[in-house]
Amino acid sequence: MDNEVSAGSATSSTLGHLALGLTLLAFGIGHTGVIDNVAASDAASLATWVGGVALFIVGLLEFRAGNGGTGTAFAGLGAFWFTWGNGAGSEVSAEAAGMFLLLFALLALTLTAASAGSGLFGQGVYGLLFISLLLLAIASFAENDGLAKAGGWAGAVAGLAAWYGATATLAHWPTFSGRAAGRGVTATG
Repeated sequence: MDNEVSAGSATSSTLGHLALGLTLLAFGIGHTGVIDNVAASDAASLATWVGGVALFIVGLLEFRAGNGGTGTAFAGLGAFWFTWGNGAGSEVSAEAAGMFLLLFALLALTLTAASAGSGLFGQGVYGLLFISLLLLAIASFAENDGLAKAGGWAGAVAGLAAWYGATATLAHWPTFSGRAAGRGVTATG
């Protein structure tokens, strides 16, 4: 979505991908149950401030820079994380939680379609986020812990991909395109 941003440069887009990656990683791991006594709701503060407020501000900066696609992605996801972070642990019905996750899965699907051609880190992250939110929504409707864990793993992998893409941009690490970041490779791979 941000093809004009060259890899190797620190931009608000890179910061947005870091914020998204870390938030997704914490959210995903919390749903997997892989770490004892760590639940998804434990990521609520991170989701509110890093994934919500910081990502929304980065989205506004992207709009200001003329990057409408990235601005839409980060501002929309910032709204999702802020809302989720503030509601985590609240008493809501499984159906209400499922509907919330399903609606934001649709946002992730839109971002996936809009990022066609942006490479693995653009479309891959949003695609995995869509799968994660869809599985979590279905798990909530069906009250199925196995699907919730699968959704958590998809979210954690999406978080790792977003984190790696941003870190590769800053550290000039290799990307999955076969070239090192910083040699004419876009930030999205």
